[in-house]
Amino acid sequence: MLGLLFLTKNKKRTLEESVQLVQQGDRTLLNEIIDAYKPFIAKNVSSVCKRYIYETDDEFSIGLIAFNEAIEKYSPERGSSLLSFSEVIIKRRVIDYIRKQTKHQHVSIDLTYSSLEEDSAGMVLVNELSLEEYNKKADEELRKEEIVQFQTLLTSYDLSFKDLVENSPKHADARENAILVAKLLVENTELRNSLFEKKRLPIKQLEKMVNVSRKTIERNRKYIIAIALILSSDYVYLKDYLKGMLET
Repeated sequence: MLGLLFLTKNKKRTLEESVQLVQQGDRTLLNEIIDAYKPFIAKNVSSVCKRYIYETDDEFSIGLIAFNEAIEKYSPERGSSLLSFSEVIIKRRVIDYIRKQTKHQHVSIDLTYSSLEEDSAGMVLVNELSLEEYNKKADEELRKEEIVQFQTLLTSYDLSFKDLVENSPKHADARENAILVAKLLVENTELRNSLFEKKRLPIKQLEKMVNVSRKTIERNRKYIIAIALILSSDYVYLKDYLKGMLET
């Protein structure tokens, strides 16, 4: 299945294992991965543009560069797969590209991403909707993508959004303390890796590092895990949400 195993020279490796070799300098393997995942890149670029994207399109080139960027920046410590991580990067870069192009050309884009028509000069016809509306729609799409990916990640820890709602600290000070515990966890490489590998909170070690009782840590266990996963990953919108919670 795409993303589970990457086959090269009769060897089976996970995609993440192959990426580690690329990050160590294997440029030949990098080219093999990019070539093998061109359909994945095209699919994600097309989902943003809402039309079929060919390899000759500028948008595909942006997606290709973004996929390469994701490979360079990927770390298992993010708590997500390379494909999940690269999907976010590709869509962000393509949206940024479209924003710049439309702003420069003073072209409006259909809020629903309906099929674009071209005039005789090859210019995209204005659909009577502003760039501001497009930006708003694009942000909504990326936010939804983050939520879906985060939900999948939570499932691997036997957690759900319902768990977070039911187990979130009710008082602002308790919520702030839980977030600070999660920050300390993420900043400590050993504890962070322990969380990712064992899928459970290292309560005993955390207890020694914070001025919070073991009982409190255990009570907020699910919430602390969720916050730690957000802080360890490339979730722009969820991180902004956390900032808002601390400011209130």
